[in-house]
Amino acid sequence: MSMGSPGHTPGFLVWRLANKWRVAVDRAVAPLGLTHAQYSLLASLYGMQRAGERPSQRRLADHTGLEALYVSKLARALEAAGLIERTRDPRDPRAVQLALTEPGQAVVRQAIAVVQELLERLLEPLGGLDAPGTRAFTDELTTLLDVPLAPSVPNDQSTQRTTP
Repeated sequence: MSMGSPGHTPGFLVWRLANKWRVAVDRAVAPLGLTHAQYSLLASLYGMQRAGERPSQRRLADHTGLEALYVSKLARALEAAGLIERTRDPRDPRAVQLALTEPGQAVVRQAIAVVQELLERLLEPLGGLDAPGTRAFTDELTTLLDVPLAPSVPNDQSTQRTTP
């Protein structure tokens, strides 16, 4: 049965696609000693460094969409593996800045090539990476990602029960 069968909601399909992508990237980067989350952090850091930025953990969390606490945990593991360095921001002693080490740069360049090849393969049904269908799909995903989440309201009266 195709995952595009009638009855599947867009939310279910997005969830399935995100899980499929995560598993595919996990498998692709495992030979390099990375997980999908580590790859996401390293590749984002690589791009930000190439743009001249030395981001804080918070900035990298905002960029990747990962929770700040999770980024901190990943950063510590990547530092222990010798792939990144964490230093205190001289302008804000509470902030930790991240930078790729030379071995980290080598690993992330390999990982980016592997993930790019995976992306090319997975996008073949849409016509490939540079196809109009892929560009339209990317635009639609971007539109959905740009919709802000409604803030949670801890004391929302509409969700609380009242006692008589």
